[in-house]
Amino acid sequence: MTDISRTAPEDRAEARGVPSRARYAIVVMLFITVVINYLDRSNLSIAAPVMAKELGFDPVHMGYVLSAFGWTYALCQIPGGWFVDRVPPRVLYPVLLILWSLATIALGFSYSIGLLIFLRLLIGALEAPSYPINSLVATAWFPEKERATAIAIYTSGQFLGLAFLLPVLVWIQHAIGWHMVFVVTGLIGIVWGIIWYLFYRDPLSHKGANAAEIQMIRDGGGIPDMQKTREKSAKDFQWRDLRYVLSSRKLWGVYFGQFCLTSTLWFFLTWFPTYLVQAKGMDFVKAGFLASLPFLAAFVGILVSGFLSDWLVRRGASLGLARKAPIVTGLLLSCMIIGANFVQEPAAVIFFMAIAFFGNGLASITWSLVSALAPERLLGLTGGVFNFVGNLSGICVPIVVGYLAGNWGFSAGLTYVATLALLGALSYIMLVGKIERLPGPKPE
Repeated sequence: MTDISRTAPEDRAEARGVPSRARYAIVVMLFITVVINYLDRSNLSIAAPVMAKELGFDPVHMGYVLSAFGWTYALCQIPGGWFVDRVPPRVLYPVLLILWSLATIALGFSYSIGLLIFLRLLIGALEAPSYPINSLVATAWFPEKERATAIAIYTSGQFLGLAFLLPVLVWIQHAIGWHMVFVVTGLIGIVWGIIWYLFYRDPLSHKGANAAEIQMIRDGGGIPDMQKTREKSAKDFQWRDLRYVLSSRKLWGVYFGQFCLTSTLWFFLTWFPTYLVQAKGMDFVKAGFLASLPFLAAFVGILVSGFLSDWLVRRGASLGLARKAPIVTGLLLSCMIIGANFVQEPAAVIFFMAIAFFGNGLASITWSLVSALAPERLLGLTGGVFNFVGNLSGICVPIVVGYLAGNWGFSAGLTYVATLALLGALSYIMLVGKIERLPGPKPE
């Protein structure tokens, strides 16, 4: 008989049937990737007030520059999802990271509106597959009872990273110029792309994941053997797959809801610092500090959402209640952004913004619904369509708010954002029914 006490710790865990915890390291990797992802999306909003003054852009022209990312980010979601179903995350993610980081560095040396728009279009296209990759990795590594928490943790990177790093970027711009904001964020992305390639593996290839962990993932509704699914997708993709994910009423409920949810997010990623400076008359450095507070609120919101949702699942609540209740509540709280129209004191403005962005964080576990609803063979494609529709707001919000601010003031822009948040809550209430995995299209 083998003396278990003499074996290595991981072997003793295997012998007892105790799952290893390799998946926890994976969620940390996803978290760091999301932080970098959002730094490269929002660095332009930090530089925008100084850039606009130096380069002579009015709010309408700046709106076009800010929206350029959203055009290709949205339009490339569906082809991006197609790639995600076929190319392993270990290869696809670092290639994309390094390429969009190089384009980010180039932004720091751009002086014409045409070149700025071109580079932001390029970055949007290269970042498009990122969240479908995140969703696929989470589905491969986490059982259903842990997935909302995992999604909440890595998605919180978009808020926590900006909350703490936004003031740093403001300081970099103030100290050494707006050009270096892009250079620094781009270099970080290149380094991380190399690290991802060196350390990421799927569950079946990961040395730290034992058989018990893989079985726990599989029994809990995860899909650890993604390679088999990837091979199947590569062989039999048909246009009917796309027709299927575009024809589901249930999926359209989450698609439109995501458009409304990300409208609030895109306001904060593009116009928020400019709003504080121009509409509320705040000093730029002070505004940079205050702008970080709503991101902290959003970070708290998304962690509360993930832990609460998974707790409800473990307590026996239906998956629909556990996932949809935080989303609907969060969207309703996001409507509070309109309160900033009626106050002028910086503390009061930030209070309403923090409540609204806390709600946005609370609602941001929407990818857990994609993981639960998408046909197993079409996880990437469904995620691509979901992100495509959702991030059309990345096109609309910068342009619409720019026009509204230029003609009627920022109060009209906030009203637009609040209205969409209300419509998003109604979409989840009225269109999304029982949460269960869709079977996929029938063979013809």
